[in-house]
Amino acid sequence: AYLPQLKGIVTKLYSRQGFHLQLQADGTIDSTKEEDSSYAIFNLIPVGLRVVAIQGVQTKLYLAMNNEGYLYTSEHFTQECKFKESVFENYYVTYSSMIYRQQSGRGWYLGLNKEGQIMKGNHVKKTKPAAHFIPKPLKVAMYREPSLHDLTEFSRSGSGTPTKSRSASAMMNGGKPLSHNGST
Repeated sequence: AYLPQLKGIVTKLYSRQGFHLQLQADGTIDSTKEEDSSYAIFNLIPVGLRVVAIQGVQTKLYLAMNNEGYLYTSEHFTQECKFKESVFENYYVTYSSMIYRQQSGRGWYLGLNKEGQIMKGNHVKKTKPAAHFIPKPLKVAMYREPSLHDLTEFSRSGSGTPTKSRSASAMMNGGKPLSHNGST
């Protein structure tokens, strides 16, 4: 039997910009100022030394960053879902892609701009507030190791929407997919 053996946390990720990171039911990644949004709660699962998978508790989707720096969500755990967790100046935590970075070696970071919109990873500098998060743990939890899927299985197949165009359009539209026609 597979016993949950990884000790992680159920947490909110509060950005230094004043927002909680949020992963909505439709897979949109954005942020909220609501203290009690259930979409702002994440499983942080340790999948290596100071490496975490960030999974929305409500949706069970993983946060991922593709090779152009766009953030997207994935049902399956792949190499693009691994984020290096680093502490910045003893206080803030940064999350950078495990597999992609600038040629100079500079990391690609999870980040929110001043409006609370997700930024492209290669535009986020680790010294700037955009990259800085404060985990607000709700509880410690035990997790099973997510099974690693090969990127090529999904990256361009399946829904017919390559990850890039979905995440790119979501970004440019303030985190809302383009199909929304103002019906809220």
